Amino acid sequence: MARHSNELLIEKFYKNFQKLNAEEMVDCYHPDIHFSDPAFGDLQGKDAGDMWRMLCGNAKDLRILFDRVSAGDRDGSAHWEAHYTFSQTGRKVHNIIEARFVFQDGYIIRHADAFDIWRWSGMALGIKGSLLGWTPLVKNAIRGNALKALRKFQER
Repeated sequence: MARHSNELLIEKFYKNFQKLNAEEMVDCYHPDIHFSDPAFGDLQGKDAGDMWRMLCGNAKDLRILFDRVSAGDRDGSAHWEAHYTFSQTGRKVHNIIEARFVFQDGYIIRHADAFDIWRWSGMALGIKGSLLGWTPLVKNAIRGNALKALRKFQER
């Protein structure tokens, strides 16, 4: 049975992520892309693409695994996992993410990644993240730092 073109598009996205090829990842996105996740919040258009450019460009030991790719005409999903060292603390992270996609004109127009920010903060930040990662203060600090890093990357 032939696989849906949107399923192949999701696979292309993650295969290029495994290769740290941000440009090919971004080519899967519609120009009006809306991306969201717990760390960066909501990103639109160029900001979403630049986030992937920054993450791929700064990656030292990133390993991406993905499976459970499913897609139809309008929407799709995938499960993916990232293994890496968080650069700010040197701590090892194994993030488990569920992704949802919406498609338009042969591209991804909406990409939402969901993961447990409290679990992530415990791995990335250590005891502070384990104890306080569920609080709005820490969640907002994580988002603020992520967006600050993105803006710094974009100024280059």
